[in-house]
Amino acid sequence: MKAWLTRHLQTLVGSLGRLAQAPLANGLTILVIGIALALPAGLHVLVTNVLTVSSDWAGEIDISVYLKQDVPADALERVADRIRQRRDVAQIEMINAEAGLAQFRELSGFGAAIDALEENPLPHLLIVRPAADFATAPHAASIAADLRLLPEVDLVQLDTEWVSRLHAILDALRRGVLMAGALLGIGVIVIVGNTIRLDIQNRRSEIEVTKLVGGSDAFVRRPFLYGGFWYGLGGGLVAWLIVALLLFVLSGPVGRIAGLYGSSYRLAGLDGQASLVLLGCGVVLGWLGSLIAANRHLREIEPG
Repeated sequence: MKAWLTRHLQTLVGSLGRLAQAPLANGLTILVIGIALALPAGLHVLVTNVLTVSSDWAGEIDISVYLKQDVPADALERVADRIRQRRDVAQIEMINAEAGLAQFRELSGFGAAIDALEENPLPHLLIVRPAADFATAPHAASIAADLRLLPEVDLVQLDTEWVSRLHAILDALRRGVLMAGALLGIGVIVIVGNTIRLDIQNRRSEIEVTKLVGGSDAFVRRPFLYGGFWYGLGGGLVAWLIVALLLFVLSGPVGRIAGLYGSSYRLAGLDGQASLVLLGCGVVLGWLGSLIAANRHLREIEPG
């Protein structure tokens, strides 16, 4: 076992030294592999960050209840009391039409146009927040359906509906990331396989001599498999660096945008598990590409 491990270690180091003999060509190959792996990794980071932000938004489910225009202001409190008696409601915020119009005048910048109106076009509004045990999309939808049945209610809007649509879009995007990753993985296998094929052709005479003196196919194939290992590992490291660089460039603008909305959110990069998966995928794809190429082309080389 010790001798077996020593031979494999020698082959591992020797294959790395052979790659170092042509730094430019092999460096470009590793760079191409890294770019191919960085695309699905970057999309994964994008989807993860958007899911994190949207989950925070979805955690605060609000139901906007707009009363009919002819409902008087004194009825606002009665409707709120009736809703407040529900055990699935935790909090209600009342905004009468006058307060809503004053807030709109302050925030919209259309004060002169609003002053020209003969009557207030805004209805009374109730913002209903479900209790903690009912703060889920199905429960909130059930509450909204019950509120629509109240005679004073004109419109009920569930503020998290757009978050659900966003999650559906992100789910489709996540599937697209998997498909893109699979296609780019095939591309990495082709790149490594073609590189190993050229290496085999350049070392044809050496392979013939090795087989002539009794070298087995496994012995001849071993350096090329370790070469694919180094290609995949190098490509994974390059992909990780590319993603880290993009996050570093984007972290400042994203932080400023979040600050404008009163948030301290910061972009999250690849965690330890995702980094290991990225490197592992690179190694597996590099090894698989070299295995396919070595098995196919070494079979054709026999000592004359």
